[in-house]
Amino acid sequence: MTHLPHLVMDLGLILGAAGIMTLIFKKLKQPLVLGYIIAGLLVGPHVSFFPTIIELENINVWAEIGVIFLLFSLGLEFSFKKLVKVGGASSIMAGVEVIVMLLLGYLTGKLLGWSTMDSVFLGGILSISSTTIIIRAFDELGVKSQRFAGLVFGVLIVEDLVAILLMVLLSTLAVSQQFAGTEMLLAVLKLAFFLAVWFLAGIFLIPTLLKQASKLMNDETLLIVAIALCFLMVILAAQVGFSPALGAFIMGSILAETTKAEKIEHLIMSVKDLFGAIFFVSVGILINPAMIVEYAGPIAVITVVTLVGKLVSISGGGLIAGQGLKTSIQSGMSVSQIGEFSFIIATLGLSLKVTSDFLYPVAVAVSAITTFTTPYMIRLSEPFYQSVERMLPRKWKKRLNQYSSGARTIGTASDWKILLRSYMVNMAVSSVLLVAIVLLAENFLYPFMTEEVLPGTWGRVATVSIALILMLPFLWAMAVYHPQKEAQGRIWANRNYRSLIIVLEFTRIGIAILVIGFLLNRVLSVEVALIVSLLIIGLLVLFSKRIQNFYIRIENRFMSNLNAREIAAASSMTHTLVPWDAHLTSFEVAPSAVVVGKSMGELQIREKYGINVAVIEREDRTIMAPTRDERIFPGDKIYVFGTDEQLAAFGDFVNEASIPAQNGETAREEVGLQKVVVSSDSMLHGRTVRESGVREKTKGLIVGIEKKGRRILNPDSELVIEEGDIVWIVGSPWRVRQLEATQQRV
Repeated sequence: MTHLPHLVMDLGLILGAAGIMTLIFKKLKQPLVLGYIIAGLLVGPHVSFFPTIIELENINVWAEIGVIFLLFSLGLEFSFKKLVKVGGASSIMAGVEVIVMLLLGYLTGKLLGWSTMDSVFLGGILSISSTTIIIRAFDELGVKSQRFAGLVFGVLIVEDLVAILLMVLLSTLAVSQQFAGTEMLLAVLKLAFFLAVWFLAGIFLIPTLLKQASKLMNDETLLIVAIALCFLMVILAAQVGFSPALGAFIMGSILAETTKAEKIEHLIMSVKDLFGAIFFVSVGILINPAMIVEYAGPIAVITVVTLVGKLVSISGGGLIAGQGLKTSIQSGMSVSQIGEFSFIIATLGLSLKVTSDFLYPVAVAVSAITTFTTPYMIRLSEPFYQSVERMLPRKWKKRLNQYSSGARTIGTASDWKILLRSYMVNMAVSSVLLVAIVLLAENFLYPFMTEEVLPGTWGRVATVSIALILMLPFLWAMAVYHPQKEAQGRIWANRNYRSLIIVLEFTRIGIAILVIGFLLNRVLSVEVALIVSLLIIGLLVLFSKRIQNFYIRIENRFMSNLNAREIAAASSMTHTLVPWDAHLTSFEVAPSAVVVGKSMGELQIREKYGINVAVIEREDRTIMAPTRDERIFPGDKIYVFGTDEQLAAFGDFVNEASIPAQNGETAREEVGLQKVVVSSDSMLHGRTVRESGVREKTKGLIVGIEKKGRRILNPDSELVIEEGDIVWIVGSPWRVRQLEATQQRV
């Protein structure tokens, strides 16, 4: 009889149990993750009614591979650009939630008499919500289009990055076994540095590689290349002291920026499902049912802490961010569970041997309970909000409404803000790349040159020369490059600010000299390093033009790779228009353009010019297929489809300047949401929205009316304004105050 390896037998048993549970849980319309965990529990060593796994060590290897693929697929869905596009409200809500749940988890563990490490890991486990469970619940309940759902998705994106940070910090804490602030700070800085290096290098190299090899790639080769890149990053992350899961997540997020992202995500899905199932089954294998019974009390307590803590923290964060009571409560009741990353954090504690055996099954039990409660929490969020609103005193509700309205103010960026932000980004990116080159030269190039190629002094000189050649473009960017010439030119025109510009320029040059000295001092004396630094600055000035052209090519390649996915999505729309000689082009909106501040619906671009606006590219985000409510901001780049004649007419319109400022008006005005209470002698009383003259007198827009407790968003132009109505106007505060003063005089 042929001998069958235990690994094959165990794998067959795992997949067989998982397959049966998948069918059962599909029938019951429950999350498959719970089915996998129960399958693992049944084939684990603690349940004797069914065949049992023989070699747990082999299963742990498969489970680790499962974690890698799980985080790789999460990275494909994550994308660093999504993180940049996450609004301030979602970031505030996620930040408040993580801090509160870390503290609550730690305090709960201490109150239960657990050790410090168990309590710390419990805080980490409770601080991250389940992306899979929430998305599935939103789909089933049909609430994905509601406003709170968008905020929740933003919170989940921030949580993904926080989970990676927590894994690094908890690993550091587990090794040191003490709360060393300096060591924690170094761990965070190390993580930030490597994230930046991997992202910048990955975006520059990998999309280019995929583009150059696209003709050679079918589905099979693309799958192999994507998995190979994933495991190369896994190895690299392990080499620099991070977890393999972090490397997989980073590579997924880099590939998410490429034009092949959707294809890779589709190809990897089956592999991820297979190894993900093995991972979740392995989670169940480690559960001891007796342990769950023994710790039923703590499980109940931690479940309540999770449900209440996440509701309070997310709702509180939403109120702080000015999102209103209803949206905040709906968001808080949507994320009241723990999931995938929580399992990984619990597994991390076990693998590092710093947490007790009971913490893992307790976390799984809490996850199972909160997963079942999630759909009910989402359904009950609106009735719960109505109950809370009824109980709140009228003064509190009024203040909450005023705060949430006041928080939604649209600000304009000054030239100084634009200039300083561009300098900071430029300096940060250049510094990261320069330090990376220095470290590579010191740890790899220097030993190779001095031991294998040119021993002694000449080896050191060759090392420095090669490193400096690689550094020259980024040194030029740090010391000479002007990212925002227009803004700097406008500031320079004011003589009062010229000294500050000069200080900024010398500061940049000084930092560049320090970076060069840092490299040279690793292999040469301080005096020689200083002299060579000054010589390098001279070379930068002498060959500035050539270095500039080379750097601009690097920057253009990076930006092209970074935006390739969005541009490809926009360009793909042109194929259906080719027979009509239509094409895609872009227009940049000047600050004084007549279209600034107007919505797509107001402009009626399609109706007037016969063209379609496909994309609006803004400094901080890209808006695909903008809706009629989307407004045009100064500096926006608008991508439109149309024929040459249509585009020419539209171009004249876009470039048309607005009416010049008159009678003390300023070119830049603060814009906010203002409210006007209509009295009996008000000039608005008895008039329709169109007849009110609000647009003409305040250059604002009526966006809402509260009429006898009923809120009307974007009211019809024929709606009559009555006494006691509250009119909400988007416009300049001082203009609206003038309108109110006019009412009082009348």
